[in-house]
Amino acid sequence: MAYEIKDMIIDDGFDGEESVTAAFSQNNKDYSITFNKSDLEVINTWVFEDETSLPANLSDNLIESIREDVKKRI
Repeated sequence: MAYEIKDMIIDDGFDGEESVTAAFSQNNKDYSITFNKSDLEVINTWVFEDETSLPANLSDNLIESIREDVKKRI
């Protein structure tokens, strides 16, 4: 389950709610996951393939691990 968070953006204007988006890579693929900043619930996940973004199906364990990393960084 090795991954690397490459970038993190805190956005205070998304639908009137603050959100946190983490861009990360795993297994030579690039992903993005956006959390609601207040409770770190997942808003959306994307995988970037062939210059296209598609909804990503991430495991609960991976999401929880990234959530903990994001929590430490904000």
